[in-house]
Amino acid sequence: MIQLANVLKFYKTERHRKVVLDHVSTTFESGWSYGLLGVNGAGKSTTLRIIAGTELPNSGRVRRTTRISWPLGFSGGFHPLMTGRENVHFVARIYGEDPIRVSRFVEDFAEIGDYMDAPMRTYSSGMGARLAFGLSMAIEFECYLIDELTAVGDSRFAARCDEVFKRRRENTDLIVVSHAIATVKAFCTRGAVLVDGRILMFEDVDQAIEMYNRLNR
Repeated sequence: MIQLANVLKFYKTERHRKVVLDHVSTTFESGWSYGLLGVNGAGKSTTLRIIAGTELPNSGRVRRTTRISWPLGFSGGFHPLMTGRENVHFVARIYGEDPIRVSRFVEDFAEIGDYMDAPMRTYSSGMGARLAFGLSMAIEFECYLIDELTAVGDSRFAARCDEVFKRRRENTDLIVVSHAIATVKAFCTRGAVLVDGRILMFEDVDQAIEMYNRLNR
């Protein structure tokens, strides 16, 4: 279960205050996968980072009773001066995993060769995405956070990503942010719509999609 309790999140600029979550209290229940929908700029990615804990709310609390991933593909936790392997070992230790096992999985999965031992500042965006995706699959979570899941690399590598992710999601929950309605319908059974700082929850993902389509006209 992931519970937001009176969560307020806003950003301040010189002349403007953008409220993303306006004292939101809601629950993402375990055993269900949610599509998180909203128009451009509504704050979906920010909400995902708050759920993950990679960004803090201005006030309120987030309670997690399940093991949650970072947003899939998110590489903000990687240090650019450390090698890919050093970053993988660091993250593995944070989650109490065996660094050697995780490193071997990522090295085999990401297929970036000698770059595994090169500083991450030398990586292309595609290489960084491969390493991040491989790392997220090497560590088992009870809930995966997905922000605009896209395939990286050639069609063969994309097929490998699809295969391993399909196995993972058979026994895990998902919270998916995507503008691709087909992706949301394929992965999710429930829906949430972020609008004007509120999160509207729907037990049927089709109802959430209908609301999103009305907002997006």
